[in-house]
Amino acid sequence: SLCVEGLCIMAKKSDLLQGTLDLLVLKTLWQEPAHGYAIAQKMLLSSRNVLDVQQGSLYPALQRLEKKGLIESEWREGDNGRMAKVYSLQKAGRKQLEEEMEEWSRYITAIQWVLEA
Repeated sequence: SLCVEGLCIMAKKSDLLQGTLDLLVLKTLWQEPAHGYAIAQKMLLSSRNVLDVQQGSLYPALQRLEKKGLIESEWREGDNGRMAKVYSLQKAGRKQLEEEMEEWSRYITAIQWVLEA
């Protein structure tokens, strides 16, 4: 479990961070397929330059999600004429995303209650 000043989340820190990154990748692919660099850029922009996901974390996450059948990839020619591996969200990924967003919403609400108390 991850404990910060007595507050414990029942998951290993690495599992929590992996799960969070997976959730962000799924959310980023929600609207349209994208290649790895574009996924990282979209996360950076939508987080107002707070979440700068490094390739060393992003590509293992993409492989993990593809292995679980939540996303799929295919090689496509990009605007610059170079081939790029493009990832797209699958039906199972959409379902997983919806479930995880509900769970995060509960966590956020609970933390807000504590902060406002």
